[in-house]
Amino acid sequence: VQLQASGGGLVQTGGSLRLSCAASDRTFSIGGMAWFRQAPGKEREFVAAIRWRERNTYYGDSVKGRFTISRDNVKMTGSLQMSSLKPEDTAVYYCAATQSRPIVSAMPREDSYNYWGQGTQVTVSS
Repeated sequence: VQLQASGGGLVQTGGSLRLSCAASDRTFSIGGMAWFRQAPGKEREFVAAIRWRERNTYYGDSVKGRFTISRDNVKMTGSLQMSSLKPEDTAVYYCAATQSRPIVSAMPREDSYNYWGQGTQVTVSS
């Protein structure tokens, strides 16, 4: 199965964007989905994750209160609603998924996910 991330773009500081991540196979069983981001010259960073069945959500400290992760179990699509965007949110955003159900402490870990999308660029202008 492939993940397709979309919704990136250019937005001004304080603006909003909504990213989507769709699985190519709607019968694909997802245990967890996450978003990570990587800014130029920096390591990839955890943004948010959701346990698919329970809809429990987890966020990185830098986005808490501004970003919201959700999922549509019919369309097999995950979304990341980003609000109050800041220039430091500028990065390539990647969605990732796993068929397993990682323990809570593993949700922010990259190695918990074995399916990755191609990335979508988000640029926040000051």
